[in-house]
Amino acid sequence: MVKYDLLPKQLLHEGTCDPENFFEPEIADASTIIQVHSKEYYHALQYLEITPKDARKIGFPLSETLVDREKMIAGGTIKCCDYALRYGVAMNIAGGTHHAFINHGEAFCMLNDQAIGARYLQGNHLADKILIVDLDVHQGNGTAEIFRNDTSVFTFSMHGAANYPFKKEKSDLDIALEKGTTDASYLSILEKTLPRLIEEQQPDFIFYLCGVDVLGTDKLGTLAMSIEGCKQRDAFVINLCRSFNIPVQCSMGGGYSPEIKTILEAHANTFRTVQNIYF
Repeated sequence: MVKYDLLPKQLLHEGTCDPENFFEPEIADASTIIQVHSKEYYHALQYLEITPKDARKIGFPLSETLVDREKMIAGGTIKCCDYALRYGVAMNIAGGTHHAFINHGEAFCMLNDQAIGARYLQGNHLADKILIVDLDVHQGNGTAEIFRNDTSVFTFSMHGAANYPFKKEKSDLDIALEKGTTDASYLSILEKTLPRLIEEQQPDFIFYLCGVDVLGTDKLGTLAMSIEGCKQRDAFVINLCRSFNIPVQCSMGGGYSPEIKTILEAHANTFRTVQNIYF
């Protein structure tokens, strides 16, 4: 998507970020990926042996370049984990591939970047208890399935009830929002839920999926949030992570408003918010 090219340019142009604030991701190692995804599925992706039926679920015409891009996104989230441990926060300008399951992909998601990041942290003894806060308008069904029987990773998804996926998985905590949910209602629910969740779960690390498809302008969303409300959402989550002194990795997730300037402004607000709170 064009937003991945335009967003860093916007952040540099306005002075929110400097060139040294950005890093080049590397392709994630197969050994880390298969801590989340089955060897059979990874092999099928790697060698473009996905069945036509499974390829249709993903939604992309598969190619080596596309698979490498997905591995690069996962590698970016892994690197973000290291930076978050060092600085408190780190951002993947892509990511949020939460519809990728253990053994198949869906809805333009092939490898679940934040699940892979969680396993990287745990496998390297960098974190024990992890909280995934998924505030994309779509339920994180792949993430829920991956960690279904794992008490070391708590999955929280707050999403549109009428949005894809229409057959939802069961997260550790799901909050399904009615069509037309406004800023005030959304923020009230989040503010009552997330602090309690952090207190109860006591995570060492938080993954935040900050999709901007919650906007009322979004073509694939059903909520009615404004750009300002979305900004307040990010500020609340990021401030909470900072106040609890818990490292947080952010993946941008979805955003499908008709005008690219709306998407860019909403995503740029996430970076501006992090800059104001941490640096």
